[in-house]
Amino acid sequence: MKILMVSSEVVPFAKTGGLADMVSALAIQLTKMGHDVKIVMPRYYKINREKLQLLPGPMAIAAGQTETWSAVYYTKMPGCDGLRVYFIDHEQCFGRDGVYGTPQETDFHDNPYRFSVLCHGAFQLCRKMDWYPDIIHAHDWSSCLAPVLLKHVCRYCGFERTASVLTIHNQGYQGQYSKDSFPALGIDWGLYYGAGFEHNGGINFLQAGVSCADMITTVSPTYAHEIQTMEGGFGMDGLLRLRSDVIRGILNGADVEQWNPSIDKRLPFNYSVKDMSGKAKCKAELQKRMGLEVNPDIPLVGIVTRLVDQKGIAEVFAPTYGSIYQICTDMRVQFAILGSGEKWCENEINILQSKLPNMRAYIGYDENLSHLIEAGSDFFLMPSRYEPCGLNQIYS
Repeated sequence: MKILMVSSEVVPFAKTGGLADMVSALAIQLTKMGHDVKIVMPRYYKINREKLQLLPGPMAIAAGQTETWSAVYYTKMPGCDGLRVYFIDHEQCFGRDGVYGTPQETDFHDNPYRFSVLCHGAFQLCRKMDWYPDIIHAHDWSSCLAPVLLKHVCRYCGFERTASVLTIHNQGYQGQYSKDSFPALGIDWGLYYGAGFEHNGGINFLQAGVSCADMITTVSPTYAHEIQTMEGGFGMDGLLRLRSDVIRGILNGADVEQWNPSIDKRLPFNYSVKDMSGKAKCKAELQKRMGLEVNPDIPLVGIVTRLVDQKGIAEVFAPTYGSIYQICTDMRVQFAILGSGEKWCENEINILQSKLPNMRAYIGYDENLSHLIEAGSDFFLMPSRYEPCGLNQIYS
């Protein structure tokens, strides 16, 4: 089959969470199974053009109220020569720091337009290459315009035999914006209601995607049930129950070539169940890199997370009632933390590590460090309030 994946983030090019890991690993595996897979994502400014190849000729994209133009770059997926990743290079939309926002502006005000450019661009890219997929696979709210376009706009423009799949990685992120943002989507106003965008007087990308997708998957069988409940549906449980006949829960899995400590190329030392000596060396390297006391006898707790409410950050880091300060004060234990997100939490972590010699953090994301934390820690802390699947505990 020909499969086009549309995603806002893909490892190793851009990552804020498990979405990026899943898209990359799934695309690689499908390619190895013999399918013709391509990925489309934005070229964020940190993705170096010099390491990519330019697709000849600019591409017109009908997003917003006027036509815009974009260059397209591509490269091979590392470790999978048969898989190409295409990058929509639109400076106005993606030439800035952050995938969805920054600590200062957690949700970019023009995200509806940014991801409209991505989705319209995905269809235009297919036309440009004269390559029409059997499946268009959208991931989370940021690519939910793709199944809408397929059903209501592009169906009879070369995509007559194409079906859409939407994977919900996190029901809590729905892409909700004011009604004033709708013209940024570059579609007829009739689709405000007709495609299911209307939600409490605004627009809801995920709701439209769920309304229009031919098949809907989630990242675990349990989560497929949870999102159809009042507690887990975040206001969409009724619609999800209505579409329950096309919802399937498929458990996420770890890419064993990337997360197997015996062959993980990102680790300074490898180890296996037959020889665990490399784990002790990874722990020492992690302690050294994080500025902690290098001591094999001190328990080391690792945390790799987005610093957002869903992940239970208030219970761990909040002033006055967060638990980590008391733990580090009362117990002979160390914490190695990697993450970014809400500004108050980043600030509080910096305050805590200035006071606590046994807690160190890296604010941001570093793929090599995330592997080292998983490999070198004695314990992994994941205090999430809910998890659709949770890849990090699988990695651990």
